[in-house]
Amino acid sequence: MPYAPEQTGDPVMVYLILVSFIWAFSFGLTKGRLAGVDSSFVSAARLGLALAVFLPYLRWPGPAKAARFSAIGAVQFGAMYLALNESYRYLPSYLVALFTLTTPLLVVGIDSAKRPGTALRTWFAAGLSVLAGLVVSRFGTSTPVVDTLLGLGLVTIANACFAFGQISYRNSGGPSQPLEAAHAFAWMYLGAFLAVLPLAVLQTRGVWPNLSLSQYATLGYLGCLASGLCFFLWNVGATRVSTGVLAVLNNAKVPLAVVCSLVFFGETANPIALTTAFVLLGLAVLLVKR
Repeated sequence: MPYAPEQTGDPVMVYLILVSFIWAFSFGLTKGRLAGVDSSFVSAARLGLALAVFLPYLRWPGPAKAARFSAIGAVQFGAMYLALNESYRYLPSYLVALFTLTTPLLVVGIDSAKRPGTALRTWFAAGLSVLAGLVVSRFGTSTPVVDTLLGLGLVTIANACFAFGQISYRNSGGPSQPLEAAHAFAWMYLGAFLAVLPLAVLQTRGVWPNLSLSQYATLGYLGCLASGLCFFLWNVGATRVSTGVLAVLNNAKVPLAVVCSLVFFGETANPIALTTAFVLLGLAVLLVKR
């Protein structure tokens, strides 16, 4: 049974909230500092650094666990980053953050299969999320509608991968004790890194990109802290809080990331269009959660 904190000062809650703040800056940093760098290289670099952080904890757990945790990492981190980093080609960072609110809509297939009566409501919620994207692209930014929809699709794929990883780690007996979890994460980052490395080599033709000192520092922050440490704290925390708390904190990073992108990274947005998109996405989330 998942652990549910009874006190507001519970350290697990503090860790999850801290992770949300760190991730809030990641969107603007990726778009602002790493623009023009191949997205698959960025994914491989972040995951390679995350793996380096946890490499001292790599232990042989047996073939079944090694394969399971590697596969979870390949999807939750590897496939997720490939889709998410590619979406920055089409969207400003605040829209990438905003569209992560579509995660609850990914239950459409499960809901339709288990409770056919929910299918119409879930598809209507999915339509609201698309409408939110159209509102922002038409009235809030200079981003073409086609680019907005492509970006929305990529972010949705990333959301699906991240949601799959959280659920799989939690339901497959992923350890919640820090040391045991560190052993599992070493295999998860290894699986993720090996999943994205071939594409990165293919896309860059084996040539290391010419990066500035600022870009190296950004990759270090994103790989070691935002990816390596924060994903570890997040997944461990996910095994020790209630599902409702986890859902709230999953969405808490969205307004934080939007504010960071607009305030600290100089992006601009039409406040009316942005507010309308937030309302539409909020309605979609509420509709699905019912």
